[in-house]
Amino acid sequence: MFIDSHCHINFPGLGEQQDALLARMADNAVTHALCVSVNLEDFPQVLATAENYPNVYASVGVHPDHEDTQEPSVAQLVELAAHPKIVAIGETGLDYFRLTGDLEWQRERFRTHIRAARQSGKPLIIHTRESSEDTLRIMAEEGADQVGGVMHCFTESLAVAERAIEMGFYISFSGIVTFKNAVALKHVAQSISLEHMLIETDSPYLAPVPYRGKTNEPAYVKHVAEEIARLRNIDVAEVGAATSANFFRLFKAAA
Repeated sequence: MFIDSHCHINFPGLGEQQDALLARMADNAVTHALCVSVNLEDFPQVLATAENYPNVYASVGVHPDHEDTQEPSVAQLVELAAHPKIVAIGETGLDYFRLTGDLEWQRERFRTHIRAARQSGKPLIIHTRESSEDTLRIMAEEGADQVGGVMHCFTESLAVAERAIEMGFYISFSGIVTFKNAVALKHVAQSISLEHMLIETDSPYLAPVPYRGKTNEPAYVKHVAEEIARLRNIDVAEVGAATSANFFRLFKAAA
């Protein structure tokens, strides 16, 4: 049993074939998926996806890469998060890779999401890229440890993972962990406890080996679990069981 803790199956290319995607999930022992919001304009699609399938959940949030988009308020996020199929706030965070210049607006948006998570009592889905120090600093300043969450599509160091875990966050591995050159990330997957681990596809992006370069989908999350099992020299069923239990432990509204 596996759970895809982070996907975008409302995106073009996947949104048109959701019934088939869910069927392929079932064929590959992927029991649930979390469809993650990246802006407010497309949030109705995300929510509709979750409402249409009993084993799909959703989040609400605005991705840090989206500069020219509707800016969320704390009150708006809290109101939208009250829906029973919304299990998390995000994805949110900081990304200093794609955007340059004065990014204070990113940091303020991140703070808004953390405050909304605290008010709603729902955990955070955090994206961080080339911004780990500021990400961890703002998490600490805003009390993100009060709600916890997940560092999604993790690509940072073991030290960053350990600091996030100390704040009550899970570390989620995507298809990147299957890439041959992801040596440092493989070390993180070997080093942290299974109790602090989730798996994801981030589909339609980052398809794992043997599908690298193709469109990703939730059914492929089992390949992430298989690589983690190989790295840790354990049975893949153990990875599936642990990460699935962790999913429901973190996203309590999904239970």
